[in-house]
Amino acid sequence: MAHVDRAAYDKPSVLIPRKGSIDKLYYVDEPFWNVDTIFYTEIDETLTLPRYAYHCLKRTHLEKLNTAGGVPSLTQAVLNKVTIPVPPLEVQREIVRILDNFTELTAELTAELTARRQQYEFYRNKLLTSVNDTSSLSLGDIFETVTDYVAAGSFKEIAKNVKYLDEPNYAQLVRTVDIKSNFKKGSPVYVDQTAFEFLWRVNLDKECVVLPNIGVNCGEVYYIMPDDLAYERNVLAPNAIMARSDLHDNKYLYHLLQTDSFQKQLRKIISPGGQTKFNKTELKKIKLQIPPLEEQHRIVTILDKFYALCNDISEGLPAEIAARQRQYEYYRDKLLSF
Repeated sequence: MAHVDRAAYDKPSVLIPRKGSIDKLYYVDEPFWNVDTIFYTEIDETLTLPRYAYHCLKRTHLEKLNTAGGVPSLTQAVLNKVTIPVPPLEVQREIVRILDNFTELTAELTAELTARRQQYEFYRNKLLTSVNDTSSLSLGDIFETVTDYVAAGSFKEIAKNVKYLDEPNYAQLVRTVDIKSNFKKGSPVYVDQTAFEFLWRVNLDKECVVLPNIGVNCGEVYYIMPDDLAYERNVLAPNAIMARSDLHDNKYLYHLLQTDSFQKQLRKIISPGGQTKFNKTELKKIKLQIPPLEEQHRIVTILDKFYALCNDISEGLPAEIAARQRQYEYYRDKLLSF
């Protein structure tokens, strides 16, 4: 977020989020200044090694101590009641050595996965920006359809016709968080037939590109194929724009909208203050260099092959990282069960 010229604390500490992702603990061993939504800890090193305390608190699952009904929260009063086992320092030191071996391996695998993804992104940008024989077109001319949830009518009409449902119904309301997590996080939201027909403009029944236009996800780009969606009928939720072309290769456009050149233009129309957002009107004005359709197909074929190659190298890494994390948790729980 920023840098400051002095530290809040300059000794090893475990940082505990006070709000939000309260299950994400951090260990720091250099001077730091924490933001106001994170607690830091002052640890008596004559009793407990800071790194040992970190592993113990990870095992405690502090997220279970949530005190709020909305945004997850922790309080000092609750945290002060948390207890951890404190064996002799030499025992703590050996436990830390064993557990750190697991976390170091996981970190190495994660770095390898990140490198493979960066490699793919580098060559994708290189390929998409070195095309000859292109035409300069506005995004509004490239995509015949650029629409969103609120295009259905006034807020009053939307509220009257669209009700969110928890149980499976006629169609699923697809949020960008669903797409990003491959429908593996959060509870699905559904709508009835009346709402589905009212939201016909954002029916995800054809290949298209989706751009979140409000919130922290501004600038991300998703490619949608109806067959890949989790539900038979789907409509796009608020806070995102759907773009579709019948004249160009939508997969090519999806790649193009992720390039640095497009993202640089997009950042210029994102509002700098308050809630991060941009609108359809400004988005349509952005200019892009578009090659002939045959060239679009050729580039998509190359990128698909390169993506498959990168995945062949890295496809085992996520599974390996998950296995190492489970192994770490298993031995952590065994070692810390006194």
